[in-house]
Amino acid sequence: MPAKKTAPKRKSEPIVEDDKGPKKVKVCHRSHGKEGGQVLVLGQGDVGQLGLGQNTIERKKPALVSLPEEIVQVIAGGMHTVCLSITGHVYTFGCNDEGALGRDTTEEGSEMVPEKVTLEEKVVQVSAGDSHTAALTEDGTVYMWGSFRDNNGVIGLLEPMKTCTVPVKVPMKEPVVKIASGNDHLALVTLEGNLYTSGTAEQGQLGRVPEHFSNRGGRKGLGRLLVPQMVKVKGKVRFTDAFCGAYLTFAVSKEGVYGFGLSNYHQLGTENTELCFVPVKLTCFKNSTTSWVDFSGGQHHTLCLDAEGQVYSLGRAEYGRLGLGEGAEEKSEPTPVMGMEPASRLTCGASVSYAVTREGSVYSWGMGTNLQLGTGEEEDEWSPVKMTGKQLENRTVLSVSSGGQHTVLLVKDKQES
Repeated sequence: MPAKKTAPKRKSEPIVEDDKGPKKVKVCHRSHGKEGGQVLVLGQGDVGQLGLGQNTIERKKPALVSLPEEIVQVIAGGMHTVCLSITGHVYTFGCNDEGALGRDTTEEGSEMVPEKVTLEEKVVQVSAGDSHTAALTEDGTVYMWGSFRDNNGVIGLLEPMKTCTVPVKVPMKEPVVKIASGNDHLALVTLEGNLYTSGTAEQGQLGRVPEHFSNRGGRKGLGRLLVPQMVKVKGKVRFTDAFCGAYLTFAVSKEGVYGFGLSNYHQLGTENTELCFVPVKLTCFKNSTTSWVDFSGGQHHTLCLDAEGQVYSLGRAEYGRLGLGEGAEEKSEPTPVMGMEPASRLTCGASVSYAVTREGSVYSWGMGTNLQLGTGEEEDEWSPVKMTGKQLENRTVLSVSSGGQHTVLLVKDKQES
């Protein structure tokens, strides 16, 4: 049956769909990286996610990755790493079992060093999850590669059960300005302020699939999950930003913060611990004096940042991931993390947390098992600890990203700042 035509949406189609015509839009968003720098890595890298070649599979302290050009964004997926260069090229390294690198790695060892993904257009933002990678181009088009997985294994990327080993275009009728990835789902914010999601729906992380269809789309099939569709909210809400945890999504609008997905440890900030399959307006983030500028979610915890530079945490407390001191317990609402200067960025790994200060230092806390904290030890840290290392001397940290067992930092030499 042919798709039903909807007249109002026609106006935005040529911007994205018409490859022959002139580019009519150049998307921009405050989350797009603009400052170039170098990439440091630490943690475990047995499948090449450190990008240091076959002989280095562990780093206790940050190590420099050799890349051919300056980088403006680094993202750690579950077991792979994605770097976006200042000229809009994408470099990847790490596990390529399901195509997450978007390039040919048949040559032995080629997955363990950075190499370019073939994309004709200039990329302005990247995101990555456990087995997928996404790239947003300057005209608002999104490309993806790899695969989404659920509790039973691979579900596909854009087509049921089909893994994509090279970039494929995501079908969207509106230009996209921001992309964010959870472990196995993708959130897209459009120029018009709409929110789309695709991927796994088991924990409610898509915000648009009822519970009885959440297991592989139920009788409607996987297509319902894999093709991006709009998340609907009551009333007129224009979304300006979106952030993903492993199994949840936060969406920010002028009207407030909405969330959906897994909240078994209150990591969503809901009063109960039930799965949220539809967007919930989160009252715990409603404070007339607080403007929220950044969110990041791990497996069972969330970090959030206000405009004043104060970091907050909520969710599961084990292994110190909340940064609230030894013996801290689960939190159901944002709780201030103390002991740091004002922050500009933050990020979570599965059970670890990081904050980049406005001065360009980075603090880490949480599970020490994979050497991701940069302390050089495997002990857990229950309060923020400033990361040190030879490669951090005389450098400013611009951003940080953490995967399943490794962490990547974007840094800049201080004299350039």
